[in-house]
Amino acid sequence: MPRPAVNVAARAARAAGNVILRYMNRLDSLNVVEKQRMDFASEVDRMAEAEIIRELKRAYPRHAILAEESGQIGKGPLQWVIDPLDGTHNYLRGIPHFSVSIAMLDHGEPMYAVVYDPLRDELFTASKGDGAYLNDRRLRIAKRDSLAGAMIATGFPFRQRQHLDPQLAMTRALLGEAEDIRRSGSAALDLAYVAAGRYDAFFEFGLKPWDIAAGCLLVREAGGVYTDCAGRDGLPERGNLIAGNHMVAQAVAKVAAEHLPPELLRA
Repeated sequence: MPRPAVNVAARAARAAGNVILRYMNRLDSLNVVEKQRMDFASEVDRMAEAEIIRELKRAYPRHAILAEESGQIGKGPLQWVIDPLDGTHNYLRGIPHFSVSIAMLDHGEPMYAVVYDPLRDELFTASKGDGAYLNDRRLRIAKRDSLAGAMIATGFPFRQRQHLDPQLAMTRALLGEAEDIRRSGSAALDLAYVAAGRYDAFFEFGLKPWDIAAGCLLVREAGGVYTDCAGRDGLPERGNLIAGNHMVAQAVAKVAAEHLPPELLRA
């Protein structure tokens, strides 16, 4: 049975998803701003985020919030981390792959998670110690024991394009063994897909807490691990992430150690 906090987050994610879908046929008229180079946000991001914050504050008025568009709201050990529209670039171009990501952290540790794909009505949920689910179906991470034949997801760091060359070198090395690599444009959904066994692993650099907090808990509760690029367990402070089952994540971390510069391997 879902925990109350997951039910609240799921309700908030669905409210945000309704906003996102409502404006899909009006993309040409949306007000879009470039927050920094190649990092865009639309009024839909802000409206969806407002819906999420409203639901969370109604249920948990004393909890802190870290939201992609609104920033830090309040302080405290219990914090909700929100990405109202993960995959904004896809959304603004009409590419049907994006999600809502909501996680609750206790002293920085993910406790509850929701990733919602409003187009497919797929609701991924997790509570620490209680497992991960897709629309009430228990999730299990893929059992692949090596890179051979693996399907891996990644994203290219638009915030940190200076790391593109080492990432391409790592990608080239992985493709020497893996079946293929996908770049879909939503880290939250990529991690949810790892939890569901659709992907065997995920890696990316320069991610923010709202990109990964929910998805990482999904992976762990489905039986996987998440680490930094040097294989250290936990949410990476620098946002350089590897996730998958133990064997494949370890293999990806080994390739990372061989091809990434020291700054991407530091804690």
